[in-house]
Amino acid sequence: MLAAVAAAHALTSSLEQLAQCPVASSEVPPGLRERKKVATRRALGEAAVRLAVERGLDNVLVEDIAEAAGVSARTFNNYFASKYEAICALQQDRAMRIGEALRGRPAGEPLWESVTQAVLSQFPPVSHTPDREWIERIRLVVTSPALVGEYLKIQGLVQYHLAAAIAERLGTSLGSDMFPRIMAGAVQAAMQAAVERWLRSDPPVPVTPLIRQSLRQFAEGMRSVLPAKTELAGSG
Repeated sequence: MLAAVAAAHALTSSLEQLAQCPVASSEVPPGLRERKKVATRRALGEAAVRLAVERGLDNVLVEDIAEAAGVSARTFNNYFASKYEAICALQQDRAMRIGEALRGRPAGEPLWESVTQAVLSQFPPVSHTPDREWIERIRLVVTSPALVGEYLKIQGLVQYHLAAAIAERLGTSLGSDMFPRIMAGAVQAAMQAAVERWLRSDPPVPVTPLIRQSLRQFAEGMRSVLPAKTELAGSG
């Protein structure tokens, strides 16, 4: 179940982005050639997601994705090894954008506020609610074992991107401090919980408010179970 939810996060967050105006990435390479590479990778990933939901994952070929993105199948193979990788790579790209957004937050802003705003910046700012049929199609896609398996391959890398940005924000390093990885894992879990709720909502609801609510509930819950003056067992 957890693996399926993780895959849902990779897919559905990208679907929400497709439904609205794409969120601009702060991580845009300066050279024309590199910008074209980024644009092609994104177009292929978005086409793969869209076709998988419209037709069903088993009914989509690499050639279909390439045609929808306006490139050749050979070009597709220069970016991805499979259609599953193309779909799940969107989550890796989003994680990198969240990290860049975190690095760009005001220096004096509390860490949790910065992380929350960085995450929310990569989801649609408007309250778009997909219809019931769209949600049902998404559920069919994300329960595919092939897609879940591919997502699990990049899950650690996704968490690392956010952890690295948190470490920079704190002025520490992943080699000496475990907290950035712990916090990144918690944030990722909060987003997954929100997406799971989104997939099960009846009637369907927008995903962005659920992401915000999940992050807020985590922060409030931690303040409740770990009051400021409480000493942790084994600390020191």
